Amino acid sequence: MKQRARLCAGAALLALALTLTASTIGAPVAVGADHGFRKVGYFTQWGIYSRHFVVKNLQDNGSADRLTHINYAFGRVARNAAGAVVCSSGDPWADYQKPFSAREDVNGVREAWGAPMRGNFNQLEKLKAKYPDLKVLISLGGWQWSRYFSDAALTRESRRTFVKSCIDLFIKGNLPVLDGGSGGPGTGAGVFDGIDLDWEWPGSPGRAGNIVRRVDRTNLTKLVTEFRRQLDTYGGRSGRRYALTAFLPVAPDRITAGVEVAKVFPLLDFATVQGYDFHGTWERRTNHQAQLFSPPRDPDPARFSLDRAIDLYRARGAPARKLVVGVPYFGRGWTGVPSANHGLYQRSTGAARGAIEAGIEDYRVLARRRGVHYRDSAHGAHWLYDGTRWWSYDDRNVVARKMRYVLANRLGGAMMWSLDGDDARGTLTATIDRLLP
Repeated sequence: MKQRARLCAGAALLALALTLTASTIGAPVAVGADHGFRKVGYFTQWGIYSRHFVVKNLQDNGSADRLTHINYAFGRVARNAAGAVVCSSGDPWADYQKPFSAREDVNGVREAWGAPMRGNFNQLEKLKAKYPDLKVLISLGGWQWSRYFSDAALTRESRRTFVKSCIDLFIKGNLPVLDGGSGGPGTGAGVFDGIDLDWEWPGSPGRAGNIVRRVDRTNLTKLVTEFRRQLDTYGGRSGRRYALTAFLPVAPDRITAGVEVAKVFPLLDFATVQGYDFHGTWERRTNHQAQLFSPPRDPDPARFSLDRAIDLYRARGAPARKLVVGVPYFGRGWTGVPSANHGLYQRSTGAARGAIEAGIEDYRVLARRRGVHYRDSAHGAHWLYDGTRWWSYDDRNVVARKMRYVLANRLGGAMMWSLDGDDARGTLTATIDRLLP
């Protein structure tokens, strides 16, 4: 475990980082070593399959000792047999049924078939025992399971029913019993320290088929209020305080349509702001997927940037200390890209091939790929071009640039999507940790 004295050493790094940013983003404001930056990493339940990334990897690559929070993605938002919108396990096998081998287990002990707690939940609980300062939140919804959020938030009764089901399942740990004996009343208690709301997107279209209403904006506030009320009520009985956070959009129109910023933020411990997916292969023209600032030559009229989103949230009443910036551990890529401007802002023939999905590749793969690296340090962007394939992704230098931005603007920290995209040494997480004491 880290020693508390490490924060003192972190103060020196902080002073250095602020000095380095002064020439590019103005004179910084000094921040003490007790700033308490959040370092939030998403762990995907499906990462144990094709990526072979298990909870133990966070221990092996040092990330567990560098993070303050793990957001477990995702809990499912769905209708039950009675038609009510409730929380359920997104993948029961991965969540609490799969027995991990001794090689995969945090403690090096083979999980027994028939034990009430197995799977990722059990591994996360073991990880927390080794790193007691680490908090784990269940993230609800995501791109795949946001369809019924609008229905869940629609009425007073639907909100109460939905929130109660989420607390009962994930906080109280009353997991349904599965084949082999996993689950049962209270078996999951203690795994999660709070709830992260990942509604994509209130008041705006997300995945095809999502329910969207104009009243989503006000109903999001009511839903967050209900979560805070029920979490505090249960916490008062259990003697604990449970965290409540949210994943929020970066696009100005989605912020306007979906978030009552000044009303929501007082109810949240913090919010993570999507700092990626600005551009991708749904467009034929290459562009930066996660730029910090929009360059003057950016041809997209929307001119998406992390800085623009942060400014908008702050202007609408979000405290800087509650804004946690999203950092991608993946890149987006195009193929058939001509060489003009080193491939930037050029028409492509389509998505570049990815190991798991076309147009997407993990940092750990891109960091080893051949090609010429180009960097726009002033605007916080980087790309890799091999003469035909063009990849936009954050390397260590861009991540460091963004952390200096966090420091200079006294923001709340950094969020990473997702931890399985980092390399075996946890390079990107280590970079964040070095700069955010």
